[in-house]
Amino acid sequence: MRRHTIEPRPGWQRTVEEQGLIYPLTRHPDGTLRPYWDESAYYAFTLDEVEALEETVEELHRMCLAAADHLVTTDRLADLGITDPRVARAVTEAWHRRAELPSVYGRFDLHYDGTGPAKLLEYNADTPTSLVEAASPQWFWMEERFPGADQWNSLHERLIDAWKNQARLLPPGAPLYFAHSSADELGEDLMTVAYLKETADQAGLVTDWISMEEIGWDPLSGRFVDNRLRFIRSCFKLYPWEWLTTDRFADHVLDTLDNGGGTGSTLWIEPAWKMLLSNKALLAVLWELYPGHPNLLPAFLDGPRDLAETTGWVAKPLLGREGAGVTVHPPGTDPVVRADEPCCYQQLAPLPAFDGNHVVLGAWVVGDESAGLGIRESSGLITDEYARFLPHVIL
Repeated sequence: MRRHTIEPRPGWQRTVEEQGLIYPLTRHPDGTLRPYWDESAYYAFTLDEVEALEETVEELHRMCLAAADHLVTTDRLADLGITDPRVARAVTEAWHRRAELPSVYGRFDLHYDGTGPAKLLEYNADTPTSLVEAASPQWFWMEERFPGADQWNSLHERLIDAWKNQARLLPPGAPLYFAHSSADELGEDLMTVAYLKETADQAGLVTDWISMEEIGWDPLSGRFVDNRLRFIRSCFKLYPWEWLTTDRFADHVLDTLDNGGGTGSTLWIEPAWKMLLSNKALLAVLWELYPGHPNLLPAFLDGPRDLAETTGWVAKPLLGREGAGVTVHPPGTDPVVRADEPCCYQQLAPLPAFDGNHVVLGAWVVGDESAGLGIRESSGLITDEYARFLPHVIL
């Protein structure tokens, strides 16, 4: 694994925008616009490295599914903050019917510097983004800059196959809606959903558009409807389950939830069982089930324990996104338990620095198989909304 600098292509911004990355720049707190898509450098891997990482990702995915099963069979959903009996019932039923409710995709964030085993930082299993740039612009960048080279990137083909697998499980005779929140100002959620819809179209599914804010409730039929009052029988949503089950339509969602048994009116994708994997408490459960595993970092729910004196720790809110609310505590810091919200306390593993840039690998899973890689760099130890995306190549 090496970082190399390179001259960006002339007109790179227009090029990646035409390839679906309509948010190539990020506005920073000082008001300046700086590249989010950063092709002034790239990362190179050997094939052996990538094959080893693929095996690691698929093993981590299997371990996460085993941890989810443990949470359900031992009735530990409260450890995830799932205390509403109706929500717990929905998640449990979805898990038991997971053969009829398969996952589409997810992203592991990994600590890796090319010299030791990759370590799991977290699993973005419900609403992961940075998909568009990983699947499309970086592939075309490689073909232009390194013709004949390769890339860890089978996202497009695997997503089409995943939708073909979903097709046999969808309610017949009705479109699959693709929904994002119109509150997204940057366009990242919009383009992620647009890209997923495109792969579903290529898989032969009948699809349609809608925003989450446009979804309505018809009290006469007791169904969710679109803005033309047509029933919504299935919907892919880039909208977290913890919001869907707590906003003002939550009762309707739970009353009409189709968990694969065909008795409800709306099938939501991703399925409700993804709540078991999209929660940082999963990290502590994994360490409990697989203590000392080379691809895991010690993590706990009741506090940092001995991490305070040894390695330091990171406190991660159970449902945080893009680094929000994460706090870093070096060794020797008082082992304080956060009072503001439930957290997972994970061993501090400072992100590897390449030329002063802190890097995290985003390894994609589609279905149950490893599918690709996206790399983000940050100036600090927390990968936040100001991180940059860099392409990669296998040389």
